[in-house]
Amino acid sequence: MSISGSHLAVQRHVEYIQSLDTQQDDLEYWLTEHLRLNGLYWGLTALHILGHPEALSREETIDFVFSCQRENGGFGAAPGHDAHVLYTVSAVQILVEIDALEELDRRTNEGRGKVARYLANLQDKQTGTFAGDEWGEVDTRFLYAAINALSLLDCLSMIDQQKAVEYLQACTNFDGGYGASPGAESHSAQIFTCVAALAILGKLDLVDTERLGCWLSERQLPNGGLNGRPEKLEDVCYSWWVLSPLAVIGKLDWIDREKQLAYILSCQDTEKGGLADRPNDMVDVFHTHFAIAGLSLLSYPGLEPIDPV
Repeated sequence: MSISGSHLAVQRHVEYIQSLDTQQDDLEYWLTEHLRLNGLYWGLTALHILGHPEALSREETIDFVFSCQRENGGFGAAPGHDAHVLYTVSAVQILVEIDALEELDRRTNEGRGKVARYLANLQDKQTGTFAGDEWGEVDTRFLYAAINALSLLDCLSMIDQQKAVEYLQACTNFDGGYGASPGAESHSAQIFTCVAALAILGKLDLVDTERLGCWLSERQLPNGGLNGRPEKLEDVCYSWWVLSPLAVIGKLDWIDREKQLAYILSCQDTEKGGLADRPNDMVDVFHTHFAIAGLSLLSYPGLEPIDPV
């Protein structure tokens, strides 16, 4: 592995993402089947940010997405897997990203309405939050995923938006952050989901931006990396989880941009492509995606700008 902290190895990263579906003889490929649809979204989005959306076949992408759809309208991680909100939002995001949302109406009975009803039915009518699937586990990740997908489907009117906002407010902590549920500790990833959901719902005025900006900016460590909670190690994926809510609340300049850029670039493999959680670790598509998304938020030259929500 060759590490470089000066320039983004764009072509190597494109080739790395293209290679991911050719490794079907590897045990790791099958052990990560539960992440297949999410992984496609991560890789495809990274390619779009890198300026190479053509690197994956559009038709093959569409076919795979629909192979993951279940009878209830939701999408599973891979063909034959149960539907879950986290895979469903990835499916919707992929179709929007490649301008293929109309395929929902063309290929399936009831079209996007069936997907929207699957998502809407996951909302708890009393608390306003969302379950991840039929088994009922709740988490602010699932609330955000449902709201994101419903927004992209132009179907937010199918849910009780005010109840969802009230639940998000209940997840607010004294430090300005948000947890996975009411009373849970603040965490950068959960903060992203809650702030992004509030942004989509037009309720950012409920966020204590000063207090939250302070908490998020304190996630930067001396080496430039960002962590998810106090006293934890840095991880390149927080280049998204921390920077995105900072961008949404207008506090992106509260972190040291140059140190953060240098940290992200130090996590790349310039020979085989991909980025890892930390320098010299193994690369994966999850960290590759969030690292490149973080670079875009930091206006790294040559990358496509993205919506922080």
